[in-house]
Amino acid sequence: MWSVSWRAVLQPTQFLRRTVTTAVSSSTQSSPQPAIKAADPLQPVYLTLSSLHGKKIKDQAVALDPTVFNHPIRRDILHLCAVHYLDSQRQGTASTKTRGEVRGSGRKIRPQKGTGRARLGDGQSPMLRGGGVAFGPKPRDFSTKLNRKVIEMGMRVALSAKLKDQRLGVVRRLHWYCAKTRTLKRRLDLMGWTTGTLFVTGESQVHPALRLAGRNLPGMDFKVVNDLHVYDLIKWRRVVLDVSAIQALERRLSKGWVDVVEEPIVPQSQGAFPLLQSTPTEHRPVQLQ
Repeated sequence: MWSVSWRAVLQPTQFLRRTVTTAVSSSTQSSPQPAIKAADPLQPVYLTLSSLHGKKIKDQAVALDPTVFNHPIRRDILHLCAVHYLDSQRQGTASTKTRGEVRGSGRKIRPQKGTGRARLGDGQSPMLRGGGVAFGPKPRDFSTKLNRKVIEMGMRVALSAKLKDQRLGVVRRLHWYCAKTRTLKRRLDLMGWTTGTLFVTGESQVHPALRLAGRNLPGMDFKVVNDLHVYDLIKWRRVVLDVSAIQALERRLSKGWVDVVEEPIVPQSQGAFPLLQSTPTEHRPVQLQ
């Protein structure tokens, strides 16, 4: 009797579920599925070209790879990369001596019983002055492991964040004509690149005159692109790259674009607009004057 009542209750539900499923499947079969359209190609990101030597540059921009300089902002990836870099910078040389490493005799200080005082062993006990250290630090490696693809994504996110905050600059070449700090400081003051600026070049080394002129200026540093880390992009307020550095970054981080060459392109607007545009699959040198 009990089983019959449960069967009577469950039968309408099963029938209703079966009818709804049939209706959905029939409607799905009757309506044609929309065709899947291919994704639109990514548009390049344009950044105005600056000049370190004060030469006038009009209507010139750099076409940046959107897969590198227009990545979605991921703060968690930046945090992982920053922690990974700071962990690798720790020396881990702190060391203390245990009771087995402290110099001294192993003779028992006083008898176990009969003195009325506390029990003591040898003079290297951590309870005594001059004894060993209990659970003290020992040399260790603080570095952590982080996947290479995560670090590359962190570099893309950091570059995209700098470009979004308008704190990314591009010049043709990071060269300077003299080693005088005064002349370099005067030029950087006019451009607003004084405090918290990191200059990154794609050459094998920083230009000697530029390094000599800027080494006494506070809040400024020079690096090659091979020594650039995600933490550097987070730490410094402003980052200035040259064209060769952009070329190296896009070659290493790009997902389709490879090199940067200078080619005049006429956009839809009036007038010529010379650009530095990326070309796929070809490795051509930067043609700059």
